[in-house]
Amino acid sequence: MDLTSQLLQKHKKRILEIWMQNQLADVMLRDDLMTNDELRRQSEELLEALARAVTSGNLDNIYSSDYEQITEILSDISITRARQGFSPRETGMFVLSLKQAINAVYEQELSDKPAELYREISTINKLLDNLSIITFETYIKGREEVILRQTDEINEISTPVIRVWEGILALPIIGTLDSARTQIVMENLLQEIVNTGSSIAILDISGVPAVDSLVAQHLIKTVSATRLMGAECIISGIRAEIAQTIVHLGIDLSNIKTKASLAHALQLAFSMRNVEVRKINRTPMSGLGR
Repeated sequence: MDLTSQLLQKHKKRILEIWMQNQLADVMLRDDLMTNDELRRQSEELLEALARAVTSGNLDNIYSSDYEQITEILSDISITRARQGFSPRETGMFVLSLKQAINAVYEQELSDKPAELYREISTINKLLDNLSIITFETYIKGREEVILRQTDEINEISTPVIRVWEGILALPIIGTLDSARTQIVMENLLQEIVNTGSSIAILDISGVPAVDSLVAQHLIKTVSATRLMGAECIISGIRAEIAQTIVHLGIDLSNIKTKASLAHALQLAFSMRNVEVRKINRTPMSGLGR
């Protein structure tokens, strides 16, 4: 057993206590996201795994089977913290603060042996720096998963299909319309056409900030898919600047019904369904309360 392994095995409890003190003293400690008991459990589990890993004598290759358990622990902690809302700094400091604790113990134990002290600190620092890289890499993957899930949820929420009248659906689109979102729009709209048996769908783009050739192509694809399902499509929310852009780009929407506002689109939809909507003037009833 080399000196590094001996020191870790002999002073695990002292290293753990110093490590916990360092973490609890950090002004950035997120005790709102994790209890002190859970922090101690994670710290103790990681330190135990590290002490077992270094007994192999392998202090360089953290991707070997010797470090399989410790990398699994770090990956689990990093992904969990990413999902809980910890910052990259807070997650990275979990490992880096362990390095400070080990260095403090080494300095006490080898104060009269400067050459050994330098060698051991350099070795353990390099090892923990490599482990911290794994922590950051896994954290980034965890955050990417969270972002992708949130993006999918936002896209689902931001593309609601509303049944405004018997046989008439409306789908207000807010924000940029890209390929991925167009797919969601089409899927939601086509499914609702099947569910309700509607014959008219209104795509309202009042909330779309700008229409370029790509957005226009996405709209045309949606209209075509709607027609294949046996429904007619109306595009509303064509503002003056959008109309100018469409003309300037040479995009042909002549075979698609378009209206300036959702109200005008509804009027057209009603007429296509032979529905008449009239305003009724009601005469106030006299003699109430007598």
